[in-house]
Amino acid sequence: MYRFIKRFIDIIAAALGLIVLLPFMPFVFAAIKLDSPGKIFFKQKRAGKDKKLFWLYKLRTMRSDTPKDVPTHLMGGGYVTKLGAFLRRSSIDELPQLWNILRGDMSAVGPRPALWNQDDLIAERDKYGANGIRPGLTGLAQVMGRDELPIPDKARYDGDYVEKIGFMTDFKIVIRTVSSVLRGKGVKH
Repeated sequence: MYRFIKRFIDIIAAALGLIVLLPFMPFVFAAIKLDSPGKIFFKQKRAGKDKKLFWLYKLRTMRSDTPKDVPTHLMGGGYVTKLGAFLRRSSIDELPQLWNILRGDMSAVGPRPALWNQDDLIAERDKYGANGIRPGLTGLAQVMGRDELPIPDKARYDGDYVEKIGFMTDFKIVIRTVSSVLRGKGVKH
C-alpha cells in the first residue's frame, strides 16, 4: 500500500519543490555559466528500477573536459569547478532530479541510482533486492556516509532500506538528509 502512496507523495513533493525553486534557478544557471564554459545541465545514463536505464539530470559541477561515466570516487581531482564544489557540498546540483522524480525514473527516497557501467555496485545491490525499487534523490546509504562508503556497505544499507521501506523510514531519511546537507557531510570532490 505504501508504495502506491509513496509515488503520490513523490509527485507532490517534486512538483512543489520545482515551483518553490523556480525563481532562484536563473541565478544558479547564470553563476554556472560565469564560473566555467560549458552547458548548465549534465545528463548521465543511470540504472533505475529493475536496472532499466534512464537519463539522470544534474547541474554541471565539473569542467567540460571531465572524463564521462566515471564514478566520482574513481576520478582524480581537479575537475570540480569553484562553484561546483559549493553546488555539490550543498546538493544544489541534484535539484534537476526533481524532474526525474516527476517522470517516474526516481523517487524522493531510495538507493542512489548507479552509473550504467557501475557493475560492481549493481551486482552487490542484486544480493539485497535493492535494484527492484526506484532509485532515490536521497537514501539510507546517503545519510550513512554518502561518497565515503565502500560499495559493499552502500549496497547493504540499500538492502536495509528495502526491508524497512515505509513512511516513517522515508521521513527519517529526509530529516537526516537535510542535516547532512547543511553540514556538507560525506561529499567527495
